[in-house]
Amino acid sequence: MCGIVGAVSARNIVPILVQGLQRLEYRGYDSCGVAVYADGLKRARSTARVAELAEQVAGEHIQGGTGIAHTRWATHGAPAVHNAHPHFSHGPGDAAAAAPGRVAIVHNGIIENHDELRAALKARGYRFNSQTDTEVIVHLIDSLYEGDLFEAVKAAVHQLHGAYAIAAFCKDEPHRVVGARAGSPLVLGVGKDENFLASDAMALAGVTDQIVYLDEGDVVDLQLGRYWIVDRNHKPVQRPVKTVHAHSGAAELGPYRHFMQKEIFEQPRAISDTLEGVEQIMPELFGDKALSVFKQIDRVLILACGTSYYSGCTAKYWLEGIACIPTQVEIASEYRYRESVPDPRTLIVTISQSGETADTLAALRHARELGMEQSLTVCNVATSAMVRECKLAYITRAGVEIGVASTKAFTTQLAGLFLLTLTLAQLRGHLTETEEAQHLKAMRHLPSALSAVLALEPQIIGWAEHFATKEHALFLGRGMHYPIALEGALKLKEISYIHAEAYPAGELKHGPLALVTSEMPVVTVAPNDALLEKLKSNMQEVRARGGLLYVLADADSKIESSEGVNVIRMPEHYGTLSPLLHVVPLQLLAYHTACARGTDVDKPRNLAKSVTVE
Repeated sequence: MCGIVGAVSARNIVPILVQGLQRLEYRGYDSCGVAVYADGLKRARSTARVAELAEQVAGEHIQGGTGIAHTRWATHGAPAVHNAHPHFSHGPGDAAAAAPGRVAIVHNGIIENHDELRAALKARGYRFNSQTDTEVIVHLIDSLYEGDLFEAVKAAVHQLHGAYAIAAFCKDEPHRVVGARAGSPLVLGVGKDENFLASDAMALAGVTDQIVYLDEGDVVDLQLGRYWIVDRNHKPVQRPVKTVHAHSGAAELGPYRHFMQKEIFEQPRAISDTLEGVEQIMPELFGDKALSVFKQIDRVLILACGTSYYSGCTAKYWLEGIACIPTQVEIASEYRYRESVPDPRTLIVTISQSGETADTLAALRHARELGMEQSLTVCNVATSAMVRECKLAYITRAGVEIGVASTKAFTTQLAGLFLLTLTLAQLRGHLTETEEAQHLKAMRHLPSALSAVLALEPQIIGWAEHFATKEHALFLGRGMHYPIALEGALKLKEISYIHAEAYPAGELKHGPLALVTSEMPVVTVAPNDALLEKLKSNMQEVRARGGLLYVLADADSKIESSEGVNVIRMPEHYGTLSPLLHVVPLQLLAYHTACARGTDVDKPRNLAKSVTVE
């Protein structure tokens, strides 16, 4: 989603702003821009990549010590230069609509009452040059400005309904940047005689490791060598300064073509890191208060979006099958808008790679308002809002995930959720010492098992050559592998733009079989489990209709290649942890199919990495 970088310094901060945007490119964007104070307001904007913006800035000799920069993912208004941030005010007193006024702004989020505010501002003579809701904010601040930008921003945010993180500066106060957040993340970076704003601490890597995480409703005033913060009630407040060793510089691809491929192959290490230090199953894996929290719950409600939702769907099979605890999985954006029956003895489990997913955060807050106070998150970012707002956390250690299509975050989430399952099973008397030892042994084997699965890549490339010519695909799975089929279909559609659907294999006769032809490849996840014979019958139904099967079979499943049946044999049988292994060939299939079709694998069209607005 959109990215913000801002700075107040005595030195030229344009290189810092541009480099910050480059570190945020992984979030997804369709335009970018930078604005600085240089005897007035100056800016450069582009609908190309940040690298092209850097060339434009250099060519136009844009320099300054106060500035803001932005990567935009379009919501209001098409991806076009006139809609790109930063936006300038154009007040009644400005000579021409195209001439910059006195206030510049960048904004992440969505302002829900922008139409009402736009009408009022137009009536006062403000001219709009874009279709964005952001331009409403900059004109509103300008209309309230009486010589103090901090006061103008504080007054403006009281009139905004929706989600926002903003950074603004004014040509009349050239060494000052003001930021505010509500519903969208924003951090303060503290430097020596200079200060910074960013939507993500990663943007400031190599600039400062002293980070202040702003709370909901905070407004912050940055000046040379000093800053101060007020809370939502405009009361002065101090927020802790944390040392954050963010990823520095642009990630290196090494021998890989794309970050997605690199991240797929990083999964053995990511799982190993995520499980580091886990010598036994105990509540303290999830925090000091875990034992007390777990004793107060009778059921689990999982809230998540996208790929994280599918990891939650997989965990439901584990939690009910191993821990014997009733579990419900909800798409976060749906849960908060429907009537539900709250139970205070429910453990709310949120799952998020970034920890900033807007819908999941809102669903967590909604559940808490309903009286469900016990919460735990499985998250990849220890400093995120999700971790701060939940009582308990399991921090996965996937590392920075650049590719928009999530891979290593998914498998590390599954690892964390399996540990949660074993912990709850132990506390409820459903896990013997022998079973615990067996499960831990299987988990320690995951990195080497994943490496063996990754060695199947040449065979999967052969499948991808066939898939690249298709426009539709069907994915089938049963039991805990149905969510894995869903994840496989999602990956294929995300990056190759092939229409793909997933179904429980037992549902074939209830509709999907009507779609099966020789032009509809059918991918089947076929582990050797209790449902294998049922799955074989479903596969025969596909073959009888002329469908082409692509089967991921366990080593001992006795499924052979034949006419119309293409089999890739998994290196071994994985039992309960099979979902973590069977998803990897599906990731590789999506990746290589997208490569064969020539799509932008790491930045698929219309998608963003971190969805921080509803």
